[in-house]
Amino acid sequence: MAGDSRFIRLQRLRPGVLLPSYQTPGSAGMDLYADLEAPLCLDSLERMLVPTGIAIALPEDCEAQIRPRSGLSWKKGLSCLNTPGTVDADYRGELKILMINLSKFPQEIHPGERIAQLVVSKRIRVEWEEVEELEATHRGEGGFGSTGIR
Repeated sequence: MAGDSRFIRLQRLRPGVLLPSYQTPGSAGMDLYADLEAPLCLDSLERMLVPTGIAIALPEDCEAQIRPRSGLSWKKGLSCLNTPGTVDADYRGELKILMINLSKFPQEIHPGERIAQLVVSKRIRVEWEEVEELEATHRGEGGFGSTGIR
C-alpha cells in the first residue's frame, strides 16, 4: 500500500465479530466493538471485562493503547479503567476492555456497541544512564499544577 500505512495481522476469534474501524479520515483511534451475545448490564461503579472477539499481532516496534470513547463517557458514564491500557507487541490474547460504570444508574452495553478506542503507535526501548545530577531547566522541580501559577 502507498505511503506509510501499516498492515497489522488480526484474528477474529468468533464468526461475525466487527473489526476495529476509524470513524472519520482524521480519527487517531479505531473504535472497538463489544462482542456480546446479549446486552450486558453494569451497575453503578461496577467494572467488567468486555470481550472484543479479536486478537492482534502488533509489529515489534509498536504498541497499542486502549482509550475510552468520549461520547460513551458523556452519554452513559461508561469508561475504561487503567487508561490508557497498553497492549504489548508480544501479546496474542483476546483484546478485552476493562469497563466501569461511573454513573449513578445501571447502564447497558449492547452487542456490537462501540466501547473503546485503539490507538497504535511506535515505541522505543530505552536504557538508563545514571548520572550524579540532571541538567537544569526553567521548570525545574515544579510539578502538579506548577505551570498554572503566576
